[in-house]
Amino acid sequence: MDPLANLLNSFSLHAGVFYTGNICGIHDFERDTQRGHLHLIRSGDVQVRGVGRRRFAVTEPTLMFLPRPDQHRLVADEVAGADVVCATVQFGGTGINPITASLPALVRVPLTQMPGVDALLELMFDEAFHEHPGRQGVLDRLCEVLMVRLLRHCLAQGLAQGGTLAGLADARLGPVLAALHEAPAHEWDLPGMASLAGMSRARFAVRFRNVTGQTPADYLASWRVLTAQRLMARGVAIKQVAEEVGYGSASALSRAFVRKLGLAPGAWVSQLA
Repeated sequence: MDPLANLLNSFSLHAGVFYTGNICGIHDFERDTQRGHLHLIRSGDVQVRGVGRRRFAVTEPTLMFLPRPDQHRLVADEVAGADVVCATVQFGGTGINPITASLPALVRVPLTQMPGVDALLELMFDEAFHEHPGRQGVLDRLCEVLMVRLLRHCLAQGLAQGGTLAGLADARLGPVLAALHEAPAHEWDLPGMASLAGMSRARFAVRFRNVTGQTPADYLASWRVLTAQRLMARGVAIKQVAEEVGYGSASALSRAFVRKLGLAPGAWVSQLA
């Protein structure tokens, strides 16, 4: 069972490279509520402003990911400039998803700290700075691969701040969350989850809340509602959705929707139009 693959299957990853080349001076980026922003600094010095009301300098090849970007800017030398690749990153078609919600406002990783990506970056830069046929499609797909590698790095280095990614990175909780994600309709209870984690119920409940920020029951309910949203967005009938996510009836699903989102499933679907 690959928990990250299961998560990405649930919240499909789409990247769109929108700028490649040398930047000089000030470049502003607007707040984006639907997509994360990825900035890959290939060479040159860059001042970053507006991320968490901070200013900092990037002086080596670096990958930066802003899961929930506010207005920010990159400032490069007017003469020498900096070579960059900029892209948007979206999970599951909306700005709300457990992947970006688990990450800090800025993930900043020098490329030297991501071993094994040299060949990927070489190919990506070759596409970015040359006009090959099909360049945009190749760049977008390579950017998606790079994003998966970054998520691996976040899991391995414990960079997640609570939520789903922090739970998946935990040796005891990871198998439990992976199982919940794969089979939300299963009749999960605290003893069963604790047994899967190899822990007592009391220790499991405390550890789950400390790591993810939610109780096991709240996390399961949130995941079921998220899964229901994805199914309904594809046009699946509410009654069938209720069965697939573990609720005995459409009315039970409706009550869960109201508790989590403040509105009924039908009203939520109407907002998609």
